[in-house]
This record gives sequence, structure tokens and C-alpha cells, in this order.
Amino acid sequence: MIQAVWIDIDNTLLDFDAYVQQALRDGFEHFGLKPYEPYMFEVFDRINNALWDKIEKGTLDFEGLQQIRFNKVFGELGIAFDGVTFEHYFKECIWNSAILIPGTVEMLSYLSEKYILCTASNGPYTQQLHRLEQGGIAQYFEYHFISEDIGVSKPEKAFFERALARLNEGRAEPIAASACVMLGDSIRSDIAGGKSSGMKTIWFNRKGALNTSACQPDAQIDALEKIKEIL
Repeated sequence: MIQAVWIDIDNTLLDFDAYVQQALRDGFEHFGLKPYEPYMFEVFDRINNALWDKIEKGTLDFEGLQQIRFNKVFGELGIAFDGVTFEHYFKECIWNSAILIPGTVEMLSYLSEKYILCTASNGPYTQQLHRLEQGGIAQYFEYHFISEDIGVSKPEKAFFERALARLNEGRAEPIAASACVMLGDSIRSDIAGGKSSGMKTIWFNRKGALNTSACQPDAQIDALEKIKEIL
């Protein structure tokens, strides 16, 4: 019997791709750089994903990412501008960004009446909580498991073990990992991480991506409102 649903934040609840594109568009204009074009997001996305892969493997921390991310992006785009300066601007934009994925409020309202809801996210703790508040959805969650606060990142087994220990603090009858579901958009971070810890998993495959890994989710949805068909 499922008792708790753990939900990723970026590109599961909040549309990270949409507000990155907005931040790039506004930032390029703000600093007088060349006009933003859609292919620039693809460059950012590829570099950003590669850096987050290193974070998830424990070979890079978030501070290190901030020092090199936009220098790498600008290097590929042929933009002569200090990446760290742009990173500070970008961080300010992200702090107040909260573009909800369609169906987020309806899904959380439905799930919160049946289960304990927990966020499970990689990123800075205060920033992630602030963005949930900005999006008007923080009240649906009883627990927040954020990598900066937990001390390790998804998909590390330690992330899920420490988070589960927090979930069970002071609880007369502990909730087993098998009574938890991990919902997220990343096969490696959310699905593989959840499965390695004994949790059920649901892949939010909004873009219709092909899963070529050996890791298979227990279920998948392409729209948040379809969660009602599973939970």
C-alpha cells in the first residue's frame, strides 16, 4: 500500500526549460550580447546536463558548476563575456521563477488528499523552497528532501536513505521504501535512484523520449493529470 509520494521539482512540477529560455533571452538583452536564438538553449541544455551528471556522480559540486557553466556555454556560442557575471544574473532570475507544468496544481490537490507528499530534488535548499512558494504549491508538501540539505544528490542511494530516515523521524510505524513512489522526469536521477532504494517509480515523460537504458520505471505518464490512472 502506497503511503508517500516523492516528487521531483524541475521539469516535473516547475518548467525549468521555459524559465531558462526566458532568462537567457532577457539576460542577453540586459548585457547587450547578441540576440537570443532557440539553438542557444540547446547548447545550454547539453552543457548543463553534462555538468549535473557530474554532480550526481559526485565529481562536481554546485559551486563548481556555477563557476564554469556559462563560461562553457559562451565558449561554444562565441560570446566574449564573463560567464560568472552572467551566472549571478541567471541565479537571480531562477530565484523568482515559477512556471508551473500544466496540471501541477490539480495533481497535487488530488494526491495530497490520499498520500504524504515530499519533494525530492537536486539543488540549493532555500532556492527550491522559495520557488515552490512563488508557484503557490509549497503548501501541498509535508517534507522537502533537497540535495543541499540532505548532503548528497540523487540518484545516490544515500540521498533516499537519509530522506527516508527523516520521513520516519518520530513516526510510531515507519514507512517502508516499498510504500513510497518516486515521480520524476529523469530516468537516472529519479527512476534509477528510486528503484535502487526499493521505491516504486513513475516516469514523467512529457516529451515522449525513448528510454534506452536498462532501468525501467514501474509506470510512466506524459501528462500530470494522468497520475489519477495510477495512484
